[in-house]
Amino acid sequence: MRLTTKGRFAVTAMIDLALRQNNGPVTLAAISQRQQISLSYLEQLFGKLRRHELVESTRGPGGGYTLGRKAGEITVADIIVSVDEPIDATLCGGKEDCLGEGGRCMTHDLWAALNARVVEFLDSVTLQKLVDDQLAKGVQVEDKPAVKRAISSVPVVKPIRVNAPNSVFALGTALAKS
Repeated sequence: MRLTTKGRFAVTAMIDLALRQNNGPVTLAAISQRQQISLSYLEQLFGKLRRHELVESTRGPGGGYTLGRKAGEITVADIIVSVDEPIDATLCGGKEDCLGEGGRCMTHDLWAALNARVVEFLDSVTLQKLVDDQLAKGVQVEDKPAVKRAISSVPVVKPIRVNAPNSVFALGTALAKS
């Protein structure tokens, strides 16, 4: 069985989100920066997480993501399955045709039992437990940074438009017309 970066990054990003959502929606850019995960990759993962209703999105200024359910109700198995990460150690994907043409390999039952244990374990670990573990390790959750407003108290002065040529060629064209 292999757990690819897709599953690892999804769980990591969900922990980051759960740690910080009390301050309002969390942006993917902030998660990307803190966890060193590509923003475009996070966008793909969060699209899948949203479709499985593990996260909710808020658009616009001050927008971002929040958990779709309480952290205690989301398991690691939920997260991994939602991003299409297969949890399967068999060579046949559980179809029992490991050798082709319907034949099972001698170790099929061993790997199928491992799959069951792994799923059982991942289903027993909640996102809240992972958050609590991080807090117990002393992870500091910063307060939400002050929102930088684009609105200024100083009125915007529009520049004066000068109707003059902006290059030697435009100057030549303007002089030729006059």
